[in-house]
Amino acid sequence: MTVGMVGVGRMGANMARRLVDTGFAVTVLYDRDPERATALAAELGTRATTVLREVTAAADAIVTVVSDDAAMEAIFSDDPHADSLLHGSQGSIFVNCATVSPAVHVRVDQRCTARGARAVEACMASSITQARDGTLYLMCGGDRAAFDVVRPMLEQLSASLHFVGGPGKAAEVKALVNMLMNINTAGLAEALALGHALGIDLTLLRTIFSQTGANSRVLETDGADMQAREHDVYFSAAHAAKDSGIALALAHAAGLHVPLAEATKAQYDAMVAHGLGELDKSGIAELTFADRRP
Repeated sequence: MTVGMVGVGRMGANMARRLVDTGFAVTVLYDRDPERATALAAELGTRATTVLREVTAAADAIVTVVSDDAAMEAIFSDDPHADSLLHGSQGSIFVNCATVSPAVHVRVDQRCTARGARAVEACMASSITQARDGTLYLMCGGDRAAFDVVRPMLEQLSASLHFVGGPGKAAEVKALVNMLMNINTAGLAEALALGHALGIDLTLLRTIFSQTGANSRVLETDGADMQAREHDVYFSAAHAAKDSGIALALAHAAGLHVPLAEATKAQYDAMVAHGLGELDKSGIAELTFADRRP
């Protein structure tokens, strides 16, 4: 199976490296920043292109890792005059890994089906290190037969792999994962900030959290960074705001009031408004901690 990659930022580049390491032929790379694709192509001994249809022509399976709904709509444009992955796509399998709205995944699936192509959602949890090591948590959906074809590739990228349903379903599950993760992140930031204000040793407080019902995966991944006010980007606050928005839209469409998710979205929106959107999501602590370092 030959593989093309569309979107070779922090996640996509490390997924491409992992696939090459595990013996897959990554034949072509595309990124909206051509220099980034060219540099990675030189590293991996493959080629880069600035033309989407060339990616489709050069690979059996095309993995896409783009930033948002607009980017996803653009690379799968059904405008006959636009450069698009859909040109010449009959028989192709598209493996779409971005966190975008479920409705966008459904539209992409419909466009692929109309062209004789197939689409698989492979929504990712975990981050950059896991992309490089092949230990992502993947929630998959879409065309089940196509998923079975690309499963050997996905198994090399993941430590845990679940097929959850038809078009849009994996994106719904991913939205719920990120909604809860973001709520947990905001709650941890507020608890540590209050502990700091009360003069409690935060290292001891984190230990106590870890041994009680206050424990969470977020405590493990983000607690020390919050305490140290260090926010190297693994998952940006801007992406957290976007993903919280996806979950809120699903909740509102279902007629549910989700006040914790709404409050968390407001916090991440405030980070973006304060110019902190490119910090890691753990940077939400900057909205609650006092100015002096704990």
